[in-house]
Amino acid sequence: MIDSVGKRLEKYSAIAKQEVLIVTVEVDGVSDRIAIFKGFSSSLTSPTAFDPDVPVIPDTARIVAIDRVASPYNPQSPQYIQQGLTWEEFQPLLTALGI
Repeated sequence: MIDSVGKRLEKYSAIAKQEVLIVTVEVDGVSDRIAIFKGFSSSLTSPTAFDPDVPVIPDTARIVAIDRVASPYNPQSPQYIQQGLTWEEFQPLLTALGI
C-alpha cells in the first residue's frame, strides 16, 4: 500500500526532527494550514480530530505550499529553511530519506 501525502509528510517530520512543516492545503475550495512536527499533524486554522487515525490532510487535498521551518516553531518569528515549496519540489527530500 502506498502512503498518503499526509502520512509521507509525517514520516519526513519524524526523521527531520529539527524541522516543522507548515503545509498550506486546499480541500473542496477551503484553505487550511497544517503544522507537522515529529510525526504528528495539527490544523492551525480548523479543529483537528482527537483520533490520530483520522487524517488531517485528506487524500482529496491539494498541496498549495510547504514551508520548512526550524524547530522550535515560533509563529511570531518563524525561522524559514525553505518557503513556498510545491509538492513536486518537496518530493526529492522524501525520496532522499526513502519515504
